[in-house]
Amino acid sequence: MLNFDEPRYVRIQAGAVDLAASLEAVIAKVLADGGRNLFFLGAGGAGILMQPAAQLLATRSEFGVYVHQAAEIVRTGSMHLGPQSIVVIPSLSGNTPESAAALAFCKQAGATVLTLTGKPDSPLAQQADFNFSNDAADDTSSESFYLQSLIIALAIMKARGEFADYQPVLAELRQLPELLVEVKRSAEDRAAHIAGLIAADSYHIFTGAGPVWPQAYYYAMCILEEMQWIRTRPVHAADFFHGTLELLEEGVSLVLLKGEDATRPLANRVEAFAPQYTRKLTVLDSADYDLPGISAEVRGLISPVILAAVLERVSAHLEVRRDHPLTTRRYYKRVEY
Repeated sequence: MLNFDEPRYVRIQAGAVDLAASLEAVIAKVLADGGRNLFFLGAGGAGILMQPAAQLLATRSEFGVYVHQAAEIVRTGSMHLGPQSIVVIPSLSGNTPESAAALAFCKQAGATVLTLTGKPDSPLAQQADFNFSNDAADDTSSESFYLQSLIIALAIMKARGEFADYQPVLAELRQLPELLVEVKRSAEDRAAHIAGLIAADSYHIFTGAGPVWPQAYYYAMCILEEMQWIRTRPVHAADFFHGTLELLEEGVSLVLLKGEDATRPLANRVEAFAPQYTRKLTVLDSADYDLPGISAEVRGLISPVILAAVLERVSAHLEVRRDHPLTTRRYYKRVEY
């Protein structure tokens, strides 16, 4: 595979799953001490990657869950934030300014703050009540953050008696690092082809529903816009039919991400509509990839993880095809803003 370090990838994703015991213990302790709601607060891509876990809790648990922009909650506050709140702040660098401000704000409110970082010696790691570090990088952080936040959601449900299958599901998640390598390997040729399609146009609509919608949003904004300077229009598959469909015409590129949960029909609706008006429809479906030993229930939970693994392969080919390294920036962390 192009520019891919297999042992490093397996080590990082296994590291994410290996945090499960520590995460579970902290969650159980905080809930036993009276914790009654959870805030996912992030900035940029790391914050987006928390959304599938938040959606899981919102739809399958009675535990209160809230998702806010880190920069915004500092300005607005929340009547739900207080001493009985658990706050999860993800930041790969561990020094994101908006996240640092949110951490200080939440601790002043008396909340218990958990940070998910790439380094244990970063400011956000040091200032949190509990830190969980996994030495990832941009090309591996999506799967790592998805898995960590999923484990947090499942651990909350387990502690509350809302999820009896925690240990069997965790056993399946432990198989994922090696399985995801095979997903990448099987996707390599198609990823190269999709990279060519993306490179051929300067504008793409990205869409998806349910837990894979955040991955569509993340890839469009954080990879194509930030790392490749390609203009995109991310839109939820349900909202596609409330505005964005009018932009669809021959020659317009539409990239559809499909998962394996209850929201799949929303993606199917876009897939049925789009070919009538453009031949540039690209569908990435997590169901296309074999994961031996992974149940249908868990596949529904990890659809964004699967698609993140595939899209990393697209990125690897795209930066070579366009001679534009993913690390190249004009403004991000290069100028004052």
